[in-house]
Amino acid sequence: MSEKNVQTGGDLEGVLAQVSNQLRSSLGNIYNALSRIAPPELRDGDTGIDRDAAVLCQSYYRILRLANNLSDAANLEGPSTAKLCNGDLVGLCRDVMRRAELPAQLLGIQLSFQCGKASHIVAMDGERLECLLLNLLSNAFKFIRADEKLVRLEIRVNREWVELALSDTGSGIAPELLETVFDRYLHTRRLDPPPHGLGLGLPICRRIAQEHGGSLVLTSTVGVGTTVTVSLPNRKLREQALGTFQTELGGGFNQTLVELADALPREAFTQKYMD
Repeated sequence: MSEKNVQTGGDLEGVLAQVSNQLRSSLGNIYNALSRIAPPELRDGDTGIDRDAAVLCQSYYRILRLANNLSDAANLEGPSTAKLCNGDLVGLCRDVMRRAELPAQLLGIQLSFQCGKASHIVAMDGERLECLLLNLLSNAFKFIRADEKLVRLEIRVNREWVELALSDTGSGIAPELLETVFDRYLHTRRLDPPPHGLGLGLPICRRIAQEHGGSLVLTSTVGVGTTVTVSLPNRKLREQALGTFQTELGGGFNQTLVELADALPREAFTQKYMD
């Protein structure tokens, strides 16, 4: 890589971090104002206010997701931020799929979770893997076909690796585009309108897999669907207590709705579903 390219990459990472920080600063004020103007009790009693507030909530969550992704993208080439501890990977995946069931139902999508084990302990960063899974679900939800709506997560365990294979019956990706899916955000001429977004999700997911010492591989067939396979080392940390994956809301935000905000209908952000 040339010195010019290195400098350009460094400049881009710095800009992404600054944009993310500025977005977060403004978003805090927007969220506080929205909470005062349309508190939950008011939204529960007035469908018109609830409908208008849902538009603001969805837009807010989408921008928050963008800020989070920009922050992650700024560190794609930096040191690992994963904080590994021994945790139940099967339990984490089952919980994420359970929380995605209601949003999936709003889109008419059937979710399927398959694993031959009730639990399996590995060294992992639960928050980072949750982000990975929800990003992959978001992509699957966006590009699902109208005639067959199925998203399946299968966990396969062997001696050296644990594989998470998330498959969808989506529109698929053309072979000539498969090579660009991990760096599309760097090429402004390749950026497509919604629901495609900036193309940050897959490179972030691959980075998370790499932080765990694993990999991410994507296979796709046009008109059939896409499968993303995440391979994680089947290993535990020595002499460490079992960590607990926390699923409560962080900062008052429903993390599932944040990560799926680009893929969901406005209805998902009415008070009925926000409670």
